[in-house]
Amino acid sequence: MLGFTLFFLFYGLVPAFGGDGLGLVGADEPRYAQVAREMLHRHDLVTPVLWGHPWLQKPALYYWRAMLSFMEFGVHDWAARLPSATFALTLIVLIYMHMRSFRRGGELDAALITVTCAAILSFARGASTDMQLAAPFCIGMLGWYAWYETGSKFWLFDLYFFNATATLAKGPVAPFLALLILVTFAALRREWSVLRRTIWWPGVALYMAIVLPWYVEVQIRNPQFLKQFILQQNLERFGSNLYHHEQPFWYYIPVAVLALMPWVVIALTAFADAARTSLNEWRARRRKHHYVGHARTGDAFPEFLVIWALLPIVFFSLSQSKLPGYILPSIPPLTILAGDYINRIKNRGLKPWLLILHAVTVGGLVTFVLLMPLHLLHPKQIPPGRALIAGGLTGFATAVFILIMVAQYGVKKLRTATIIPVVVLMFYIFGVGPVFGLGPLPNTKRNIHLMDLTFSARPMARIVNEIAEPGEILALYDVRREMAYGLSFYRDRQVWKYRTNGIPAAQHLLITQKKDVGKLKTLLKGRTYEELFEYPAQNLVVYEVAAKK
Repeated sequence: MLGFTLFFLFYGLVPAFGGDGLGLVGADEPRYAQVAREMLHRHDLVTPVLWGHPWLQKPALYYWRAMLSFMEFGVHDWAARLPSATFALTLIVLIYMHMRSFRRGGELDAALITVTCAAILSFARGASTDMQLAAPFCIGMLGWYAWYETGSKFWLFDLYFFNATATLAKGPVAPFLALLILVTFAALRREWSVLRRTIWWPGVALYMAIVLPWYVEVQIRNPQFLKQFILQQNLERFGSNLYHHEQPFWYYIPVAVLALMPWVVIALTAFADAARTSLNEWRARRRKHHYVGHARTGDAFPEFLVIWALLPIVFFSLSQSKLPGYILPSIPPLTILAGDYINRIKNRGLKPWLLILHAVTVGGLVTFVLLMPLHLLHPKQIPPGRALIAGGLTGFATAVFILIMVAQYGVKKLRTATIIPVVVLMFYIFGVGPVFGLGPLPNTKRNIHLMDLTFSARPMARIVNEIAEPGEILALYDVRREMAYGLSFYRDRQVWKYRTNGIPAAQHLLITQKKDVGKLKTLLKGRTYEELFEYPAQNLVVYEVAAKK
């Protein structure tokens, strides 16, 4: 189990495991990594700083862990992602250990389903705060349920310690979600005393001792912290579209489906089975007699997992601001349910239509990933017929392989039959698959990963660093912010923005969108400028602009 987990979390991420496959993407990854770098340079553990100014949008846990990674391995994009990967590793190991202790038989399925689902694979490789919240939060919830079953305060310690850790990752959302889940669980089981017993004063003291020192110190040094973080980053983000992340109410339904790939059919079936059992028991308790119609009578674990999976999705669906990572804490309970479900049906088998649907889903995923490079290269074109046929046949063969394996060896081989294609896809995505030469772009002899070329600023930064004069300004005109933050991180120097800073008088490099090239005659009137090269993967053009006379 550990070997597979290490492969899925670290292959293509660190140099020792085929790293350098994908640079930092989006705006958050390079921005968070840069904050950690600046805190390290300043030897400051309290105030997050971006380009010399306080950056108070998130607590400090990710930055601390990234600083440690930078100290150990140097400032690299892969080092910036290690905090998420190592937290994900801890989560997977503790899921395995919890299931082995309390639901023996389903531990291997639960752990491997969790680590191979799309959400965990993706966010474990992100230089972001999402896994910093989700992993300790989920570990704390498992610890609480272990206390609920055993009564041992040893397990209750997990709730307070790991919720404190999650609070240092993203703030009060962690204890709020935990409280919401526990209150709902107690209410539906009519066990209100469990809430009173959960209040454990040594645990409360531990929580405060972990959380308060940083929150108090950052507020003392930055009086604007509570306003910026609590009001803007939490309350206003929830209640308004302040940060332009508005999505429809049902947004998290397709997000959850994609997050659970390739296990979505099994996970949703397991969730439906657990929800059905829980509803029957809830109804029975309301009728004041014990429900005896199911083999799992009295087992509160399915109820707990259903509530835990459902409430974060419902809560964040009410938010005006929605991002995929918000519901990451809902994914582990669903994968745990899937692992437990497979263990329980291994003797009676999976319904044929569910097995077929699962096989077709995995086959479809394989086809999609195989064709993805062609879409990235030619986003407005339908892939050639031969490529469609090859991808479709490979997906079909994958589905047939799963059906044959399960038909021959039973449901106990469903895990193996599904993981083998995922392993192959990992080699394809981060290995020899979508890797292409840069062709006409200058000053590079290396092959570059297609996703890196399409989504990251790293290839552009490498080229710019090779052609720029020492100390030369790099300026942007109407280039998306993801590229701006990425270039700033990889050059360790904030880019110059025409819109914000004006046009520099000195000689400089300019990057603009291809569609805005015609505007340069007006912008640079009286200045000479020369096109150096085009960057077609992101529709950009690079110019050398002479100094103002």
